[in-house]
Amino acid sequence: MPLVPITTLPHFAGLTLPQYASSGAAGLDLQAAIDAPIELLPGARALVPTGISIAVPPLFEAQVRARSGLALKSGLAVLNSPGTIDSDYRGEVKVILANLSSDPFCVVRGLRIAQLVLAPVARIEWQPVDSLDATARGAGGFGSTGTGAR
Repeated sequence: MPLVPITTLPHFAGLTLPQYASSGAAGLDLQAAIDAPIELLPGARALVPTGISIAVPPLFEAQVRARSGLALKSGLAVLNSPGTIDSDYRGEVKVILANLSSDPFCVVRGLRIAQLVLAPVARIEWQPVDSLDATARGAGGFGSTGTGAR
């Protein structure tokens, strides 16, 4: 289990460090570290601070993902999901939330707004070639394999 250094910022006071909600959870819950509620009108988005900064280990990334319950019940989405926190970033972890519902949504202090997943990263080197190997799919994309049930 990788050790991930974490620091908290002054506006984090009184909140708990991100934690797993169950023994099988893949993500740690991130909380809104805000002083006043943020009202997200339908179609609106906001950058919500979490009050933490982390040092992701080399060859890992931290992914910021939506919480399924908020997405289903409230239409709350994490934009650019999964968001990537690189191993050399040391700023505050912030979450871009969007309200995709037709009702306003109120983000309050301590609300678990997203989850954080640590994932390994494969580094590559480019190998320039004159052509790529042929496959049955070829250059087909964007629905080229169909949408019907199999």
